[in-house]
Amino acid sequence: MRKTTLILSTVLIVGFLGAGCANTERKFGRGLNNSLDLVRLGELRRSMEQSALFDGPDVGYTYGVAHGINRTLARAGIGVYEMVTAPFPPYDPAFADYLAKGAPPLWGPGPVYPDAFTPGLMEDSLWATDANLGFGGGDVAPMIPGSRFRIFDNH
Repeated sequence: MRKTTLILSTVLIVGFLGAGCANTERKFGRGLNNSLDLVRLGELRRSMEQSALFDGPDVGYTYGVAHGINRTLARAGIGVYEMVTAPFPPYDPAFADYLAKGAPPLWGPGPVYPDAFTPGLMEDSLWATDANLGFGGGDVAPMIPGSRFRIFDNH
């Protein structure tokens, strides 16, 4: 009986704090997006690219990597912070002046990618139905640079 009451009260509290509030959803989504930079490695790739372009290739391989790891961990930490504090105000982006301004969605700084790479929609039946052809293209491994393979890229 105690376990049921505890679980039910926890579900009710979480539901009460998160239900019906668009700002909570945006803050949690922004935090999830920022914390996934550990997988995407957009800050690392962008820092390496920008350091190599402006300061030379040797700097890109040394300082660019160290700077990119630092920014990746900072973005992931800010993302975890925003996910944990999503039900509580303020709902504005945390540390938005520190993070690079990536492809901005309507509600804050978006993910960062190198300037030489512009991601598009995945070639999937969810986005573009190609049932009449019988096959479709797609990104083989979009997180690995240089692995793009697309058939009928119309986006």
